[in-house]
Parts: sequence; structure tokens; C-alpha cells
Amino acid sequence: MELQGGISEEKKALRRRRLAVWIRETLLDLGPTFIKVGQLFSTRADLFPSEYVEELSKLQDKVPAFSYAQVEAIVEQDLGKLIPDLFRSFDPIPLAAASLGQVHRAQLFSGEEVVVKVQRPGLRKLFEIDLAILRGIAGYFQRHPEWGRGRDWIGIYEECCRILWEEIDYLNEGRNADTFRRNFRGESWVKVPRVYWRYASPRVLTLEYLPGIKISQYDAIEAAGLDRKNLAQLGARAYLRQLLNDGFFHADPHPGNIAVSPDGSLIFYDFGMMGQIQAITREKLLDTFFGIAQKDGDRVMESLVALGALAQQDDMGPVRRSIQYMLDHFMDQPFENQSVASISDDLYEVAYDQPFRFPATFTFVMRAFSTLEGVGKGLDPDFNFMEVARPFATQIMSSNGNSPESGILSELGRQAAQVGSTAFGLPRRIEDTIDKLERGDLRIRTRSTETDRACVASVTLI
Repeated sequence: MELQGGISEEKKALRRRRLAVWIRETLLDLGPTFIKVGQLFSTRADLFPSEYVEELSKLQDKVPAFSYAQVEAIVEQDLGKLIPDLFRSFDPIPLAAASLGQVHRAQLFSGEEVVVKVQRPGLRKLFEIDLAILRGIAGYFQRHPEWGRGRDWIGIYEECCRILWEEIDYLNEGRNADTFRRNFRGESWVKVPRVYWRYASPRVLTLEYLPGIKISQYDAIEAAGLDRKNLAQLGARAYLRQLLNDGFFHADPHPGNIAVSPDGSLIFYDFGMMGQIQAITREKLLDTFFGIAQKDGDRVMESLVALGALAQQDDMGPVRRSIQYMLDHFMDQPFENQSVASISDDLYEVAYDQPFRFPATFTFVMRAFSTLEGVGKGLDPDFNFMEVARPFATQIMSSNGNSPESGILSELGRQAAQVGSTAFGLPRRIEDTIDKLERGDLRIRTRSTETDRACVASVTLI
């Protein structure tokens, strides 16, 4: 298909791909702030075309380590003592280096093995400068006649700022780790590094050393004699518990942040980026998933409005029709056979170029689901996240009848009763058709063969 000017859809897609690669490489060159913003934008398929999202998701922290002399200076400034006075041993070569900081292995005088996370020098000042530049860019996008229409770029900028400032506060990360560990204190199959608060500050964080096999190192896991199928199930259960039980979840569960201990337990690392979700929001998120699974455009639309992901308008008909079209044409498998990635892709496909703006919490949940599904399939090709999710959610809702989530169960019961009563009346298809007619979502086109012939004859004579 050729577009105006002779540019095909394939050529436009290729041009977007090349531009996306250039943007990714430029962000890497611009340094830590822009790398982190690019990583945040990689979750926003509701804002950017798929080519951009795919390239931004490849962004990795490719920043060289800073010197041991700088590490010494920061530790002394923040903790008030020299490294030899704080630690029995301290490896000057970092275990890992990233855009925000680096990690060194050490040992306390009490004998505990620890890792010390030290923030990159001058990071706060760099953030202040870079974020001021990004504020101007956001303002430009907001004023742009095309790019600014229906988008709150200033709001998105402020959201990114909040997330980034929280991530570079190591005391906040330590509190997150403590909360996460308390939430799993009754589960032996989840391990969280202990925080050593005597050796912690806004730029220095000392944690228990808990080594393990990276969860995506499948051959190493198998060589250790660990059950890959069980690990896939545990990963899904751990995240579902965070989301549905605790409302406090790891917002960046990529394979580098999850490991497996020798006894088959999951080890979680890096608690700088966490998400919090209220009970009513959890209910609406589940409502969205059930609506997608049931191909119920009204339910999906109403739940997205309740989530703040969709702006209420005077005429919601076009949005409802877009959602229903996507559900009818792309969600063609039973609920248990759906993948989280396909559901999120369909949802973002609906959202792009519509009056949607998914909150950060929503996009973090969707990205985490998709990431864990990918890890699960790597561990076990037969793994299906949705199969794990349905009984787990049902168990949580039924075991706590007083919780807000029980409203979902009541709603499902009400809808089941409604469907049952409908079965004794009009067939469902007729009922749906009448409903669409009443809302103006169905157009009827008529054609008169005799009139068509008369028109043709008239044109021929003229």
C-alpha cells in the first residue's frame, strides 16, 4: 500500500525503527539521567509507537565504574569514618557498576559478608541540571499542536522526576527492602537481603551478601539440580502475592534483580523502584483483566476510567467502539490460553492515539507481568502466567471475605446470575445487537437493487 507522496507503510516503519535506534544510542551518550528516563519510557506503549518502545526496552546501564578513591570519599563523607575503620575487608573492584551507582563486596568486623552500594559522585547535581533540560522539552511537547493533543507531558515529566528522586535515595531503598522482607517473612522460598542500618546513608547502603544463580541462567539452574518448572511457578506466585495481597510490589523485576539460591529459594535484589497499589486499584486492575478475557468493551472502558487511565469524555462511544473492535478481532483465545504480553500489547494498541494516559503503577504492573511471563517460559516452555493467576486470585478473594477484593467475587456472581436469567429470554446475540443499536454502536446499511439500476441507467444516458 502506497501512502500520499509514495511512502509505503513498510518504509515508514523502517524510518521509525532507524530513528528509535538513534534515540536509544543518543540517550546512552547523554548519561545516567537520560538512560533512566529512557528506561521509564520503555514502559509507556500508550505514549509511543511500538518501534520506540522496543528499542528503549534494550537500554542497559553501560556506564564505566568510578574510581575507588571516589568510593572512599563518599563513604567517609556519609558515614563519618574511613573504610578500614568500618569494614574488616573491602574489595576495591566493584561487583557491578550501573548508571546510578556501583556495588562492592565487603566484610564487617562482626564477620558478616555484605555488599556496599555506593552512589555515583555528583549524581544529584547532574539530576538537577538534566531534569531542568527535560522540563523544557516536556513544555515544548505540551505546546506542540500535534504531539501535545490529548497528552499531559508536564504530568508525565513530574511522574518521572518523582520516581527518579526516590530511586537515588538509598535510605528509601533500605526501607523498601525491610518492608518487602516483612511481607514475605512467613515464606521460606523468598529471601531478601538484610539492611545494616549502621552503615547506611542517602548515598551508601550496606546489605547482606546473598549470592545466587541469575534466574535467566537456565543451564546453570539445571546443572545445580533445581526444578525449573517449580521456579517458574514460584516467580509468578511471588509477584501475584505482592500485587494482590500486599499492594507493595517490585516495579523492576528483570532477570538481573532475581536470583535462585542453592536450596531453590528466590532471592530479590534492588528495591529502589517499588510500586504501591491500593485495594480499590487492585480490584479495578483485576476488573480490567476479566473484562479483556470476557471481551466486554464496556467493562474494560469503565475500569480504565476508574483507574484514571482513560479520560472521561462527553461522547465515549468512539472509545468504546475502539476497545470492542480490538477485543473482538485480537482476543480470540480462551482466558487460560492468553499471554500477559498479548493482553498488554492489545491494551496498548487500543490506547495509542486515544485519550488514554496509563498511570505509572499500571504500566509497571503490566511490564512486570510480561517480564515474569518471559522468564517463566524460559524456565518452563509450558508455563502460562494466566493459569497461575486465576486460581491464585480466586483463592485470595475467597479466603478473605471481608477484604475489598471480595467485591470482585460478588460481581462475578452477579454477572453469572444475569447471564443465567438471560438464557431463558432472548438469545445473547440478539440482546447484544439491541444493546448496540440503543447506544448507537451499530450502523445499518440498506441497498435497493432497483434504485441502483436506475442510477446506473441515468448516468449512462448522461
